Amino acid sequence: MAAGGCAGGTADRSATVTSITALDYYTDATEHAQWSRRLADCGRTAGVTVRHSSVPVPAVVPTVLRQGAARTLPDLLMLDNPDVQQIAATGALTPLDRYGIDSSGFFPGISAAGSYRGTVYGLAPTVNTTALFYNKDMLREARVAVPRTWDELKAAAARLTRPGRYGMAVSANATAEGSWQLLPFLWSNGADERRLDSPQAAQALRLWVDLLRSGSMSRSVLNWTQADVHDQFVAGRAAMMVNGPWRIAAMNRTEKLHWGVAPLPVRTAGQTLATPLGGEMWTVPRSGSPARQEKAARVLACLTDDAHMLALARQNFTVPARTRVADRYAAQVPSMAAFVRSARTARSRTGRLGARWPRAATGMYTAIQSALTGEETPRQALRQGQRIATAR
Repeated sequence: MAAGGCAGGTADRSATVTSITALDYYTDATEHAQWSRRLADCGRTAGVTVRHSSVPVPAVVPTVLRQGAARTLPDLLMLDNPDVQQIAATGALTPLDRYGIDSSGFFPGISAAGSYRGTVYGLAPTVNTTALFYNKDMLREARVAVPRTWDELKAAAARLTRPGRYGMAVSANATAEGSWQLLPFLWSNGADERRLDSPQAAQALRLWVDLLRSGSMSRSVLNWTQADVHDQFVAGRAAMMVNGPWRIAAMNRTEKLHWGVAPLPVRTAGQTLATPLGGEMWTVPRSGSPARQEKAARVLACLTDDAHMLALARQNFTVPARTRVADRYAAQVPSMAAFVRSARTARSRTGRLGARWPRAATGMYTAIQSALTGEETPRQALRQGQRIATAR
């Protein structure tokens, strides 16, 4: 969709802008080059050259806050979706509706993640979430069906565990990755990040404790990143894992690895699976120049049109952010069907806590560590996690 006119800007003023700046965190050389080409393509549709730069992930928010104070923000800014509300709250971003950008047809969780106080500030071309990967050969050999409930998961993991191999692998480390991986179990069981000390949350954390204590998961999950979990899976040291679609490209290059993917199990049949929404959103900061903002908005509109969504999804094994495009994609790429299905009910991490989400994430991964090391029961650990989440 082409972006319309911006309040305060005119066509002739807009025409004088020949280049704009864009900032993201794709510091990997291959990813940076891919996005440079994509931005250049959309820049041509808007009649501008896009000067693209990247900073490491941990530096994005501090950089943006510093640039906002100095009024040196880029014209086009990519943010991890949980950070959009925090930056919008500072007044650094412009509402996208003023440019006529089409924000209809997106998955509900995506719309929520890009909005602050009912106004859309960010849109994503594609998104991701989590699912259950499994080794087809190992499940067939053990005569194990793909689990759909927690009881089935524990039983399957136990049967798949043997010397040199664990039945299940997750990332339970002391970072937001650990919180991200627990969220689908917590949310699907009716727990809420506003009440980490609820019985439903304790049941979710108890599942992980039971898997570890039974020997179906390695104690090393306390330190594993999602990349480590992937490495264990492709090396045959884990029969099942929780991970995202960004691992598919590497798995497709692994010889003799026959894998499948399914939605994550829920505690009891009939519960609605709710997974966390991952992915980045593009925003238009307040640059002080209505003409530059309008050009940036036209580039953003190009990045989020159907054609670019589909191209990015195919390139990166992500889910197109619009439902109609995602449905078409799932039919074309069967390995992504489980992720498209999960994206329908995926939730924004900031949907209920807004800018206070990072504190809840800290409370969650602190509780995970305490419970899995045996220092506290899941209920005790989550009570402490709730205190961390609500600390002022």
